[in-house]
This record gives sequence, structure tokens and C-alpha cells, in this order.
Amino acid sequence: MKASPGPRKTASLSESIHQQLSMYALAASAAGVGTLCFAMPAEARIVYTPAHVAIKANGGLFRIDLNHDGTPDFGLSNRSALYQGNALLVRPSQPANEIWLTNSNACGTSFPVPVAAAVPKGKRIGPKRDFQNNNGFGAVMASDSKTGSCGAWFGQSDFQAYLGLKFTIKGKIHFGWARVKVDTQRQDEPFSAILTGYAYETIPGKAIIAGATKGPDDAEPTAALSSQTPEPTTLGALALGAPGLSIWRRKESAAAALAAN
Repeated sequence: MKASPGPRKTASLSESIHQQLSMYALAASAAGVGTLCFAMPAEARIVYTPAHVAIKANGGLFRIDLNHDGTPDFGLSNRSALYQGNALLVRPSQPANEIWLTNSNACGTSFPVPVAAAVPKGKRIGPKRDFQNNNGFGAVMASDSKTGSCGAWFGQSDFQAYLGLKFTIKGKIHFGWARVKVDTQRQDEPFSAILTGYAYETIPGKAIIAGATKGPDDAEPTAALSSQTPEPTTLGALALGAPGLSIWRRKESAAAALAAN
């Protein structure tokens, strides 16, 4: 094997080639950054599940799994008994989960009792609300019996509102909502209740707006996706430096004009 004759000489590049390579690197960097900014979607913030489930009278507890991890978070039940009355209830399925409550002045008592709040659309559901577990027994949405009637959902016909929900994922608090449509005015008949959807905020501790199905940071289709995509800059055009970029810009303008016609 022959020994190397000696160190190789470093070839020197002309100043014009240096300038062209520098312009190429700058243009390629700008093009790359622009592509990344366009192509990378934002991380989802709200997970929404549409539904249309009738909560049937005496049909047992219908369980809601807000984040679809196989563990139920809340349950809805619709009870009806002859000569005893009707009751629509929501209850937490886990010890740490809670429901937004408000006070009702009836339910057969002479003092206010906590019941499930009927949250209107657009209301913020978050840390400053009155969430309670109610010892795991849940909360009355609507109740009508011989002793009295109560509940923020009682006395409504074709009424739709939101339950404010607080639950945990891997030990961290999240907020969500469940939308329920009710009719509690039909005399001598069980309450009518339909679960029409539910959602939760994926960021721990962040409030959610009742009825919101996506957040401001969720990925949205952009106008660029539905319009013609500009022709990408070729490496050859970039390597030519300023003249190449000028040619590429003229081609892009011509393509845009043809698309407009």
C-alpha cells in the first residue's frame, strides 16, 4: 500500500461562489422555516364527543367517559315510581370527581339544598365554581314528588343546558361539560332526558366554556389548504443565487395569474 504523498491542498472558492452559497443557505433556511410554520398543526385543546342518548326511566345508570380512557367519570339516571314521583340525577363515578352545584329552595325542605346547576351556553366552567362531590351520591337535576319539587332543571319543556363537571386524569384536575335536553313538564309521565354531547379541556386546571367544542388553540383548516399551493423553490434555483430566485418568483407569479384566470 502506497503512503500518502502528503497533505491535500484546500481548494479555494471564488468570492462569487461564496456569495451564491450564502444566499442559497439563507433562502433554504427561510423556506424551511416557512414550511414548518405552515405544516405543523396546533395541539388539540378540547375533546368533544357528540351524542344522542335517551336516559330512559328506570333504565339504570348511564355512564359518561369524558376522555375515553375506559374509566367512567360520571353517570346519569332517570328514576320514576308510581305514587312516588320522578327524579333525574347526576353522580360522580370516581371519588375525586365533582359536579357544579347551586341551591334550590324546595325538595321537601324548609332550607336551600344543593342541586346540579343548569349551566347556560357560553358560561365559563372552571376553578372558581362551586364544585362538590356530595359524598358520592350525586346531585338532583330535577325532582318531583309528593313532598315537593326542586332542581334547576325542573319545570322545563324542551330545555337544553349544560352540567359543569370536574374530574381527574392521572391525578390532575380537568374541567368539562355534558349537554342534556329535558322535558319535565309532562304530567303523570316520567321525565324525558337526552344526552346530546360532552367535552373536556385537555390542559389541566384550565376552564372550559359551556358548549365549546374546540378551543382557540385547536388546529383549524386554513385558506391556504383550499387554494393552490405555491410551487416549491427548487434546489437548482436556490443554487443559482439571486438570478435563480428571480426566475422562481416570475414562475410563481405566472402560475398565480393562470390560476386566477
